[in-house]
Amino acid sequence: MRRLFVLRPEPASHRTLERARALGLEATAIPLFELEAVEWSAPDPSKFDGILLTSANAVNMSGGRLETLRRLPVHAVGETTAVAAEVAGFGVASVGRGGVESLLDEIEPGTRLIHLCGEDRRVPERPKQEISCIAVYRARAVDHPRGLEALKGHVAMIHSPRAGERLAQLLGGGLRSTVRLAAISQAAADAAGAGWAEVRIASTPSDTALLALARSLCET
Repeated sequence: MRRLFVLRPEPASHRTLERARALGLEATAIPLFELEAVEWSAPDPSKFDGILLTSANAVNMSGGRLETLRRLPVHAVGETTAVAAEVAGFGVASVGRGGVESLLDEIEPGTRLIHLCGEDRRVPERPKQEISCIAVYRARAVDHPRGLEALKGHVAMIHSPRAGERLAQLLGGGLRSTVRLAAISQAAADAAGAGWAEVRIASTPSDTALLALARSLCET
């Protein structure tokens, strides 16, 4: 069985490792990024109808400035993000299962949303809602991640386009050609480029679906 490498930053990396090991996989974390909080100010909540969350990091890295926004309902991409919002005291109005675009399709056009997010983010094309983006954290690339040579012949999970791009930058063609990628989306796979032993895309953009895909790559 091939080994699995988890490249996302902490603390999400630890959660994915635990789930992978519960599936019987030999999993190792090599984070390609480190999360850092950034200074931000909460806007006037009366000017908005809700909060859009596309990552639990936005809650965990907010620095305790969410108090004035708690009356606003949250629209979360994924169950993990929804749980983080609930733990922080928010009411969750909707949970998307297929990415931010499908979630926005379920929200009434014209809804005024605060998108709490990272500095590096993918903006939905032509949203029907009024979305104001506020960065509350950044993901800083690790200059020299240790242990990447161990990926040879094994499987790596790609949780974002930026992670796919970064891994492609770090791995030369000889090593890259031996590595199989489990990508969370087509955008993440495209960002990783060509030259891999195999690239497959999860059925839905969720950690659960990505782990299922990674398990199949490890076992075949």
